[in-house]
Amino acid sequence: MVAANLVAKDKKLDENNVFAVDDELDLLKSAAIYGANASGKSNLAKALIFMKSFMVNSSREKQSIDEIEVEPFELSTDTEDKPSYFELVFLMGGKRYRYGFEANSEKIVSEWLYYVPKVREIKLFERQMNSFKISKTYKAKVIQKVTRDNALFLSVSAQFNVELAKKILEWITDNLNIISGLDDRGYFSYTLDCLMNNEYKSDIIQLIKKLDLGISDIQVEQKDFTIDALPEQLPDELKKLIFQDGKRKAISISTLHRQFDGDGNSKLIKKFNLRMHESEGTQKLFALAGHLINTLEKGEILIIDELDARLHPLITIALIELFNSKEANPNNAQLIFMTHDTNLLSNKLFRRDQIWFTEKNRYGATDLYSLAEYKIRNDASFENDYIKGRYGAIPYIGDLTHLVDSHV
Repeated sequence: MVAANLVAKDKKLDENNVFAVDDELDLLKSAAIYGANASGKSNLAKALIFMKSFMVNSSREKQSIDEIEVEPFELSTDTEDKPSYFELVFLMGGKRYRYGFEANSEKIVSEWLYYVPKVREIKLFERQMNSFKISKTYKAKVIQKVTRDNALFLSVSAQFNVELAKKILEWITDNLNIISGLDDRGYFSYTLDCLMNNEYKSDIIQLIKKLDLGISDIQVEQKDFTIDALPEQLPDELKKLIFQDGKRKAISISTLHRQFDGDGNSKLIKKFNLRMHESEGTQKLFALAGHLINTLEKGEILIIDELDARLHPLITIALIELFNSKEANPNNAQLIFMTHDTNLLSNKLFRRDQIWFTEKNRYGATDLYSLAEYKIRNDASFENDYIKGRYGAIPYIGDLTHLVDSHV
């Protein structure tokens, strides 16, 4: 997320929402992506999920006959038979890298890795089908001979202990985290692990407490339970499979709430089961809390599709402000999120280059563009202008008046 050469209405945004990498490069701490339903917002996250997974796993999880799970753009005769293109530009160890590949379902068509050690970009390797050009710096001269057509050279290099390849895959694994804000229950386990291992425990609990959810504390308890505790209707074979070592740990997550008497005096602490008694929004915040705190602590990148789903707008704003803050985000972590919440379209929260849109053109292809591309006043109402269609990226709804036949 490269910052544009512009000045915000509120000068504090220029100071807090942007950080300098060097004399020539400034980056943004957050970016919001808007667009109509089916405009391609989620596809951006899905493409990054695929790219990350394929970079890390293509050398070890696929056989030579396995297909690569890419999807060509099929609404154009010019592209339906062409390979899919992926590229990332990232900073690692103070140097800028550019890595990418083109692939169809059968093979890697091309692959490349460049870096900028000082001023000029230098090639580390380049691949065209089975033809490789590899620099001495990359130190992987013979590995191309064992690289399958459907595997990435970078991934194979890491498997054969090429140090730079290993560092890049470690960076992509540790620093680029992508979450679905609609299907976030799968991230419960990460927050739970943080609490159980006392990693970021106090920060996670403070985050939950300060978001005005009525929770004073969180407790995680483990209890042993045996095979006899399982429902009787489960087959004995399944019970034995579950309890191969004779017992398991049952984990419960409880939220603590203060109980008051009729005079408003706090008397007791009541314990609620998180999954059974707390709202969907509270459960989502718990699921996200571990990744949010980890990202801020380590200065990583977090991408959340549908961040605002099931959250109050003020809570969403509070989470964004954590990243747009020198104090809360001293390590320059970055948040990219897809959203429909127009309350966030404010020149008091974002610079113009932090607001992005996805819109399908007449041929069904998605365009991704920034509000910085528009010549507008610094005091313009981003939200009103967006709703009015000035920036595009909204649904144009037909006449629904006669949708239902009133004479039936």
